[in-house]
Amino acid sequence: MTPALTFVTGLVLLILFGWYFATEHGSKKRILATVLMLMLVAFSVATIYPPKKKIALGLDIQGGTSFLIRLVQADKEVTRPMLEQAVEVIRKRVDYFGGGEPVISPVGNDRILVQIPGLDTAKIQEAREQLSRVAKLEFALVHPQNAELTRQIDAGEGIIPPDYRMVVYKYPTQNGQTSEEKLLVHKRPDLTGDQITHASAAFQNDWQVSLEMNPEGAKKFDQLAAEHFQERFAILLDGSVQSAPSINAKYFGGRAQISGGRMGEQEARNLASVLENPLQTPVSIEEERSVSPTLGMDSIRASVIAGLIGLAITLLCVVVYYRFVGVIANLALLVNIILLMGALTMFHFVLTLPGIAGIILTVGIAVDASVLIYERLREELGAGKSLKVALQAAYDKAFSSIFDANVTTLITAAILFWMASGPVKGFAISLTLGILASLFTALIVGRSLLSWFVDTGRVKKISMLHLISSQHVNFLGKGPIAVALSVALILAGATAFVIRGDRNFGVDFKGGDLLTLSSTQPVSVHDVREAIKPLHLDDAPIQQSEQGGRNYITVRSPINTSESIQHQVTQALPNAGFTVERSERVGALVGGELAKTSLWALGIGILGILIYVTLRFELSFAVGAIVALLHDVLITVGVFSLLGRELTLTMVGAVLTIAGYSINDTIVVYDRIREGFASGRKGSAEQIMNESINQTLSRTLLTSGVTLIPILCLFFFGGSVLRDFALAIIIGVVVGTYSSIFIASPIVLW
Repeated sequence: MTPALTFVTGLVLLILFGWYFATEHGSKKRILATVLMLMLVAFSVATIYPPKKKIALGLDIQGGTSFLIRLVQADKEVTRPMLEQAVEVIRKRVDYFGGGEPVISPVGNDRILVQIPGLDTAKIQEAREQLSRVAKLEFALVHPQNAELTRQIDAGEGIIPPDYRMVVYKYPTQNGQTSEEKLLVHKRPDLTGDQITHASAAFQNDWQVSLEMNPEGAKKFDQLAAEHFQERFAILLDGSVQSAPSINAKYFGGRAQISGGRMGEQEARNLASVLENPLQTPVSIEEERSVSPTLGMDSIRASVIAGLIGLAITLLCVVVYYRFVGVIANLALLVNIILLMGALTMFHFVLTLPGIAGIILTVGIAVDASVLIYERLREELGAGKSLKVALQAAYDKAFSSIFDANVTTLITAAILFWMASGPVKGFAISLTLGILASLFTALIVGRSLLSWFVDTGRVKKISMLHLISSQHVNFLGKGPIAVALSVALILAGATAFVIRGDRNFGVDFKGGDLLTLSSTQPVSVHDVREAIKPLHLDDAPIQQSEQGGRNYITVRSPINTSESIQHQVTQALPNAGFTVERSERVGALVGGELAKTSLWALGIGILGILIYVTLRFELSFAVGAIVALLHDVLITVGVFSLLGRELTLTMVGAVLTIAGYSINDTIVVYDRIREGFASGRKGSAEQIMNESINQTLSRTLLTSGVTLIPILCLFFFGGSVLRDFALAIIIGVVVGTYSSIFIASPIVLW
């Protein structure tokens, strides 16, 4: 779809949205909602199709291109700070370049492994240049008598003055030819790129790169401009002259531009990226090859089948329980998934396992919205209202629950997207777009589809199953027992976590071994995974690649396990004739900077939830929601530690999913409690809160059950690689359901 068509479609959709919210007429609203839905679905399908070309997949699902980069120091040893600086710079460059969800980790003492998913030939060349470019920026004054001196030197009548060196400036002329000019510039640059704080591509007649300097750099640059007004200076990048303008002002305010050379947009953006993230140590690409998915095709196939089975069972359960309105809910859910995939494709989102975790949570939130509305509809019909009036009341009363629950989750997702990077950012993107799609399908699509039948009189009666009837359980009275149980679980988990120490963390967090075996025979990832089963390394990333007629198998595993893996594989597959190509230590995928920014983002997100819930409810409600969220995450991580499992990068997506589910579930219960207090119902605060929790019990259990169905399918049928991922979400959903009833609400009362 062309940018112009995308713009026009977006403009039409915006007008339709405005018209929909402005009109009060039921039939007109219904028609507008239907047109909106059909246009968005058509736009999404056009964006997605063909999916094999349009939907970008991550390394874990699709594979990609692997680069092994070596830091080059001719006369001194590469230090740890040099390696760490290079890793962070390359991570930022790859993020800017658009290499979604890459693998970047130090290998040995002087190398970095970089794996980027889904690159075509042109992108591979671009990535190669971005990764290996040092981006050493220098500003050097040109000799005041440059033209005369260079003429004398060329004629053999002069020499290069002391403290100067000669460089050649190549620039395009207006007729498309290239011209050259020799420049005498200071040997020692007058200003370096160390003072650059920000670089960005900008268009002013031609593409250029705008630079911003720190206070020290700004002061030096202005001093230079004042002392050498109307003289020329050269801007050099990695020793090559980019431009040589005259200084036409005495004050620049810490800003400068690199222009000329008729840069294209992509060239300007790439140059801005490397200038903002310069390497302090030169690098060279030692090895480059295509690699297979880290999950292995066997795991991917099993996961897809498990996911489809889970989705089918979910849809069937919704139809069986809610009957006709269940069909409407399923149609809205399918529209939700189509819109979400269309949005993810349009924004060039790379689909990885943490991203899929965000989509799973989105499906849960979408189903939850339908359950909220239909349980309200059941109550209104039970009160003797007509179907049309009951439907209107159900949507009106469910709106605040749906809105508050989604906004609180959206706050965290938006802050994670703004601050974090890597898999955490991937999760945030899929969750943010998923929440927006869920709000649209629940409040507009589902309602308009139902109104076509109810408002027009085609459907006059709605029936639903009612397996979970209203109870009168004293949940708050059991608060002390629940708190004691939670404290015991948290303490047990914390004790196990402390005792296990580093063993809690997988290769992604603490580094490990990198073993590469080569063979003349083709060997599948499945065969290698089966061979190392006795070592209990089910989730070890394994990749297969081919180069120069040989097949390579690379295994990233915990520290001091490479020898055991080598022995096990060669013993299980003797005909392969394996040769050890590389066996060395590999650094963590989660660098200190990535972990720090993600934690900061999560902390600010929690603060945002605290403020929002305080404004919408009260401070006690906000405190209860945060405590419940932390409670769920701590117990999940603690249980994982008690079970002897490791925390990996994939688990980050699972833990964030748990946090999102927890806050969503808690807010729904809070909304009913708030409604109970506002209704003027007689009784003590404890009685009103108990009654409100009982009223939401069927919704809470139904939502949890429906959310668990696809995860349970993933756990039982998705293969060993994804079992820990599924287990974490299962624990989180169960604990989240428990905490919204027994932890969050008692805190409000106390």
